[in-house]
Amino acid sequence: MVINSNEIRINSYIPITNVEGVGTRFAIWTQGCSIRCKGCANSRMWDFNGGISYNITDFIEIIKSYKDKIEGITWLGGEPTEQIKAVTKISKAAQELGLSVIVFSGYEYTDLKNRQDFKELAKYIDILIDGKYEQDKTDYSRAWVGSSNQNYYFLTDRYDKSVIYENKNKIEVRISPDNEVMLTGMGDFKELIEAIGK
Repeated sequence: MVINSNEIRINSYIPITNVEGVGTRFAIWTQGCSIRCKGCANSRMWDFNGGISYNITDFIEIIKSYKDKIEGITWLGGEPTEQIKAVTKISKAAQELGLSVIVFSGYEYTDLKNRQDFKELAKYIDILIDGKYEQDKTDYSRAWVGSSNQNYYFLTDRYDKSVIYENKNKIEVRISPDNEVMLTGMGDFKELIEAIGK
């Protein structure tokens, strides 16, 4: 787990993606999660000692270099609130650059909003999507979420509920130079993998 307050531990990031929220976004998957949902697609992100540690200031500079190509940043995981101070600093910087901020959390908003540290982060969140993934409630019919218990909270007036209906779940397939395949977005990954294998 990150101890240095000037660092954040990240599993991976994609500077330009169109499947992790409104418009073109810089998506960041934090490392570490205490919730550990059954059927989680990102279980490799549970371990707090995994991923790569980045200096917060340096990471903000990476985001800044893409600011003219993106609408905002999206926090995924892992569990972003497990590193809430670092996520708050970076989210504040993103807002100061004119970028929007979307945060996915497995914790429920009713619990998060009573936490003092979350109240500070909430100042810089445009959309919060809450709720852990519940395998028995799998539902890909709504934008960006995988189970029916998950909710959208619009914490600023930047976006409204129309974005949920204007956007559909999509999956991006990326192939690295060393032929590693990475799937991002939301949908039935298992079905896609089976289809590719045929």
